Amino acid sequence: MNTLLKLAAPAALLFAAAPAYSVGIQDFDLVNATGYTISEVYVAPSSSNDWEEDVMGRDILENGETVSIEFAPRQKECDYDIKVVWDDGDEAFWRGFDLCTVSEVTLHWDNGRAWAEYE
Repeated sequence: MNTLLKLAAPAALLFAAAPAYSVGIQDFDLVNATGYTISEVYVAPSSSNDWEEDVMGRDILENGETVSIEFAPRQKECDYDIKVVWDDGDEAFWRGFDLCTVSEVTLHWDNGRAWAEYE
């Protein structure tokens, strides 16, 4: 599954099937390498106190799958946090991604430890 989602400013809402001409500098691919199915994904500016809405909507992200997340071109902020909720209700979050320089984020989970690799 390689899903395409779009982030609308100012709220962290994502919509499916964004056209290629509406690319934001914060666009990135999110890779699920946690070993579990992710049922919810939240992407919010690090300066925000609110996670806004689940960017996956009704979709899920199986282990090993990738979803492309695109931002509206007018979005200017670069520092973002990511939160996921697995299908069993457990959750984890990662803080401080400079999405203006990161093109791919791979999420990992092992024995209660969450980490991310990015490029």
